[in-house]
Amino acid sequence: MFTDLYNTDILALSATLRNEGLETPDGTSRKVSKLCGSWLEIDVIVDGGVVTDCALRVQACALGQASAAILKEKIIGANLDDIRAARDGLYVILKDGADPPNGRFEKLALLAGVREYPARHTSTMLAFDAAVEAVEMATNTIN
Repeated sequence: MFTDLYNTDILALSATLRNEGLETPDGTSRKVSKLCGSWLEIDVIVDGGVVTDCALRVQACALGQASAAILKEKIIGANLDDIRAARDGLYVILKDGADPPNGRFEKLALLAGVREYPARHTSTMLAFDAAVEAVEMATNTIN
């Protein structure tokens, strides 16, 4: 039931986002969910392989916003491996019902209920997919 999916934790997280940009980012990415039209843009500044600043512009459902808020809350100090692990962890939560990661991005556990709603997976992944791409651009490690 959607009321279980859009619980108070998800709604509270989504309310914390502010749309903003960075003047001279090292990396930028925009991701769009073709299914629902949600989109997210991210700017990052990376120093010594670690994210030192981040700005998001988000137009998404509460799930996409909550995912972006989790990313925004914990991305400062993260390196590319940390962000890839979080992205991959969220993916297996949604697709395979895996346990959420521990550590920096443990709040991804709040999104575990999304696994029952495949139409919401892409918008929930937007922030982490975009963050990986932006940090890859910033560190010149695009695969």
